[in-house]
Amino acid sequence: MRNRGIVVKFMSNALIVEDIKTGERISCYLRGRFRVQEVRPIVGDIVEYTKVQDKGVVESILKRKNELAKPRVANVDQVVCVYTIKKPEVPLLVFDKLLVLVEEAKLNALIVLNKIDLLEGPEREIKRYFVDVYSKIYPVICTSVKTKEGIEELKDHFKDRLSVFAGLSGVGKSSLLNCISPGINLRTQDISQRTDRGKHTTTSAELIRLPFGGLVVDTPGFSLIEIDHIKPENLKFYFPEIAENNSCLFKDCNHIDEPGCKVKELVQEGKIAKSRYENYLQIFREVMER
Repeated sequence: MRNRGIVVKFMSNALIVEDIKTGERISCYLRGRFRVQEVRPIVGDIVEYTKVQDKGVVESILKRKNELAKPRVANVDQVVCVYTIKKPEVPLLVFDKLLVLVEEAKLNALIVLNKIDLLEGPEREIKRYFVDVYSKIYPVICTSVKTKEGIEELKDHFKDRLSVFAGLSGVGKSSLLNCISPGINLRTQDISQRTDRGKHTTTSAELIRLPFGGLVVDTPGFSLIEIDHIKPENLKFYFPEIAENNSCLFKDCNHIDEPGCKVKELVQEGKIAKSRYENYLQIFREVMER
């Protein structure tokens, strides 16, 4: 008899599957045809499996409703994009590239501005600017593991959803998970004093069931984001505030140097953030060059 489960973790040819009905976690392996066809499941996949003694054998991988490219996860309800102004200081360009990938995958983004207890002086002005700009586009929650600010609000966003954390190494993804669900005990490390960069503590994507409802994927952090596959003419659709202003003189306007561009007018009027538009231009140049 075939059972259905969700892939919790995948390592080479072995995977952990959580049965959808019973909640039991079982170690499974793939049929040989998956290797021949070069098909591999990813975390979040719904699979059909049969039991062979105390092991499981994956028979099929069901069609995905969506897939996030990096971190590679299937059937996601929301991507929790974690940003920090300090320890580490994350470049807005890198963060906007992450949001581009989320938009490309047609997924919902929740922005978490973490480690706000570290901010002082001019950094608080940066925080106000960040919240002002991004809260007009996405839901934004400011959090601190130390003071517990924003943690209960964050938990509400996780209930009854499959969420995936995404962000640079060191922004505190694992620490946030430990805070919203004590008992997980994910490994964490301090920021490198030499580089002011995060150290990788999560080595592979893993699905975690939260005690108050919902599933979350803790994923390895990253130091750069590859967007080579994006076509320049499609980039404008991955910046929501640009995509919704499509009243330019030319329908195929890329909002670079075309005449009659409504988007450039909105930037000059302050209705579209200059920093977001400048990052759009930078990303456009990068994908054009590649």
